[in-house]
Amino acid sequence: MAEAPSKSQVLVARIAITAIAILIALGLILYGLSGEVQQRLWQDIFDRPGGPMSFRFVLQPIMAAIAAFHDGAKDARLGREPYMTRLLSGSGDRTDLLKEAVISTGRILLLGLVMDGIYQFTVLKTFYPGEMVIITLALALVPYLLLRGLFSRLARSRSGPAS
Repeated sequence: MAEAPSKSQVLVARIAITAIAILIALGLILYGLSGEVQQRLWQDIFDRPGGPMSFRFVLQPIMAAIAAFHDGAKDARLGREPYMTRLLSGSGDRTDLLKEAVISTGRILLLGLVMDGIYQFTVLKTFYPGEMVIITLALALVPYLLLRGLFSRLARSRSGPAS
């Protein structure tokens, strides 16, 4: 059986999910989902990597990769199928698998929300909660989801055939 997450990991994950849900609701209430809003959102997102605070486009994915490496190696030790295989095939409870991902990346998600909030207030001089959520998920959760299975496969191949 895998080690249980600590109470603080679970708390941080809950705070992150709650903050994300509130920001999504706030974004929809403040700005709606019109074509103009979507155009501004994508324009702002594509302008960010070349602007101030671009270090977070490297920092957050690296932190997510470290978490994915840790969990992927644990999956290999436990003889589990790669993460995305389990998630997409339904061979595990998808809700539990997504909870694992959020618990593993909770601190990274909160850090991303804070960094994007600082970016918005200093550079954009406004607040777009929806953009904050999209950037945070793209830089923290997506790399984790994509890399965990890869790291599991690498760890399994390095350890040799299972006995």
